[in-house]
Amino acid sequence: MIIREATIDDIRQIQVVRNSVKENPLSNPNLVTDEDCRIFITQRGKGWVCEIDNNVIGFSIADLQENNIWALFVHPDFDRLGAGRQLHDVMINWYFSKTKETVWLGTAPGTRAEAFYRKAGWKEVGMHGKGEIKFEMSHSDWLLNTQ
Repeated sequence: MIIREATIDDIRQIQVVRNSVKENPLSNPNLVTDEDCRIFITQRGKGWVCEIDNNVIGFSIADLQENNIWALFVHPDFDRLGAGRQLHDVMINWYFSKTKETVWLGTAPGTRAEAFYRKAGWKEVGMHGKGEIKFEMSHSDWLLNTQ
């Protein structure tokens, strides 16, 4: 399992992973375009992929403009291998190396993602969007979680 920075060449495989998930699926796959991915990994923030045998099995993307985690997904055929946590940690370490601003994300309630973020130290702060739980992570909380 290799974690590395995402490139424009990874977008096709990132889209395959994003559209394979069983929880938090897109209601319409056209809502997240290749151009959206390109902008988020090259201009707004940065992305990472997890590869096994040169195949992207997961990815994460942080958005510095909105202080947001734009995406963290692992293909369901490869969950529970630790890829999600590795992608999370490299992304959050990078994020806080660039800014000390609190970062936030939204995820559907009652999902494995909700449990994942709680276990990783994220704090629920309310609701967001269409019934998603809004979580935040402060720089100081992240430092406490990594000790």
